[in-house]
Amino acid sequence: MNQSQMVTTATHADPQAKIIGIADATHYLVGCIDINNNFTQLNEETSVQCVNSLAQAKQLLRSHQYQVAELEYQTAYDEMCGLPYSGNYKETIRL
Repeated sequence: MNQSQMVTTATHADPQAKIIGIADATHYLVGCIDINNNFTQLNEETSVQCVNSLAQAKQLLRSHQYQVAELEYQTAYDEMCGLPYSGNYKETIRL
């Protein structure tokens, strides 16, 4: 098995867990990134999960045996104020 096959195999076997927080919202979306870079439900769930806190999001992922996740905060403030899009804050966190 060459390097690209190992990366592909790892991607299929271990989807990247992701938590999305929206500025000023009181909830977090919990899911994973699929092989097409789409945000979708965890393999163990039937839909993207919505929880009320970052602590609950981490606990949900830990209960499904995930050890790390990408945390992303999204905001539309720049665009609402007429400024250019500045991107979202992303960080990899240990659970």
